[in-house]
Amino acid sequence: MSSYQRITSRSQFIEYCLRRLGAPVIEINVDDEQIEDRVNDALQLFNEYDGEGSSRTFAIITITQAILDRGFIDFDLDTLPSGLNADDILSVVRVYPIDDQTGSVNFFDIKYQMRLNDMWDLNTGIGDLAYYEQMQQYLSTIDLKLTGHPQIQYQRANNKLHIFGDIAGAHGDLQVNDKVLIEMYVTTDPNTNGKVYNNIFVKEYTTALIKEQWGSNLIKFEGMVLPGGVQLNGRQIYEDAKQEIEVIRQRIYNEYDTPPDFFIG
Repeated sequence: MSSYQRITSRSQFIEYCLRRLGAPVIEINVDDEQIEDRVNDALQLFNEYDGEGSSRTFAIITITQAILDRGFIDFDLDTLPSGLNADDILSVVRVYPIDDQTGSVNFFDIKYQMRLNDMWDLNTGIGDLAYYEQMQQYLSTIDLKLTGHPQIQYQRANNKLHIFGDIAGAHGDLQVNDKVLIEMYVTTDPNTNGKVYNNIFVKEYTTALIKEQWGSNLIKFEGMVLPGGVQLNGRQIYEDAKQEIEVIRQRIYNEYDTPPDFFIG
């Protein structure tokens, strides 16, 4: 069992960040709505740049006449699987068509014959798994050369997925009631995954953002002397927070960001 107390809710997380800034010993002059905004900013950066802030998932979309008429998939209008929200989609990686050819059992199909012979060799002990794996890679190469993968463009700003090519019409690639399997990355929801609030980056970055807001608020009263001769120094708090934010951002870009995908020819 871990000895430290886990943060399991947004309210506990906010209280933790304020304690790091000195509350309740020091009054943190930041409005509740400002705090909520800074938490949202931190979670957004975590979702977009931290490898743990997103997860890969798959969604099956049934092609409708409306999709063919407009020429693209609109995640705000078209039905998504239960539990998946269009605003949670960060990126779309690939689209795989699911049709009769995908699961073809045609006796005269070259892939069918190759797999039939491979399974026979495995059963008789002539072949081995290494040969079978090589044959699977060869079949994948045939698919890539002759069929290829659909070229797509996902516009996150409006949740639209464009599939390039002749997708409609009598000889189109897609028809009504066809299904496509979409590989995508979605945000990690802190409401369903409480570990997000225990992520050390989220803790440090949120605290720095609230500190920056605190300093920004106090700058408006720069030079004002409070009873007892205490003078507010909001600019120093603001500048310190800016430096902390820059260091934390460089850390997430260099240490936590998921490396870009690349192709090997």
